[in-house]
Formats: sequence, structure tokens, C-alpha cells
Amino acid sequence: MGDSLMTIVAIVLAAVLMFVFPLMSMSDRSDDISQLTVKTATTEFVDNVRTTGRLSLDDYSAFEQEISATGNSYDIEMEVKVLDENPGKKTTQASSTKIGENVYYSMYTSQILDTIAPSDGTSKVLALKEGDMFSTSVRNTNTTLSQQLKNFFYTVAGNDTYTIAAEHGGYVTANGSAN
Repeated sequence: MGDSLMTIVAIVLAAVLMFVFPLMSMSDRSDDISQLTVKTATTEFVDNVRTTGRLSLDDYSAFEQEISATGNSYDIEMEVKVLDENPGKKTTQASSTKIGENVYYSMYTSQILDTIAPSDGTSKVLALKEGDMFSTSVRNTNTTLSQQLKNFFYTVAGNDTYTIAAEHGGYVTANGSAN
């Protein structure tokens, strides 16, 4: 009786070692590839907006489609900090003789999307100017296979955690013009 119990335990242990751990390793690699893809796409999207000074619905849709190709769903948060130069003195951003402080006001994802894709169905361009700041943050909203396996074996990740995330931002370096 004791030998058959040890045989069953050995078979279960062998099955875990032969199938479950390689599956966990492969799913972790898949998450790593998704992480790299999302990070690269986010950096390219933000840098494109920063260097052109323009954000269009086509740019946003292409970015959204590129990160969705990883097979995960994402929460995309954008923020534009618009430079409101001191109205007391008419100068350019490069001038160091300004009087007073420059103030930034923020536009967030819903406001940005309302601007580039208004409800009337037309597509518009959000034109930014030199000195504005643009940033984007991306997080996965679904549970990946790696997260599910870790939850099953380790109870490491909770329901509200994410494993794939990317952030990038910076100053706009060109004046965009809305056509």
C-alpha cells in the first residue's frame, strides 16, 4: 500500500515538473514579449506626437491597434499639459526674459479623444505647440495566462494587478498646425 502511494505521488510530481513549469515559463516569455511590444509602441507613439506637435485619430487608432495585436486588452491614459504662457508679455518659449511664471493646464484622455474624434463623426487634429508636455500610460486590463498560473500556484498576483505596462512622455519640440 505504501509503495503504490509513493508511485502516485511520484507520477503527480513528474507531471508537474514535465508540463506545468514549462507552461509557466512559456507564458512568462509571452508576457515579456508583450511588455516589449507595448513599451516600444508607446515610446514611438509619444515621440511621434512630440516631434510633430500633432495628434490625430489615425495616429491614436494605429497605436491602439498595434498594442492590441499582443492579444491583451489595455487601458490607455493620455495627458497633455498645455503651456499657457504669461499673457502679460508677448514672447516666445525660448525667451529667458519673461516676467512671471508659465502655467500648464491639463487635458486628459476623455478630453483629448473628444477633441480628435468629436461626436459629429469627423476626425480632427489636436495641434500642440513647442513647450507643451505629452505623456501616455498603458496597462493591461485582462488576466494573462501567466497571471492565471501564478494565481493558481503561488497566489502572487491579485485581481487588480497588471503585468504589462508602459509609460512615456516629454516636451513637444515642434509646433503642430491643425489642417
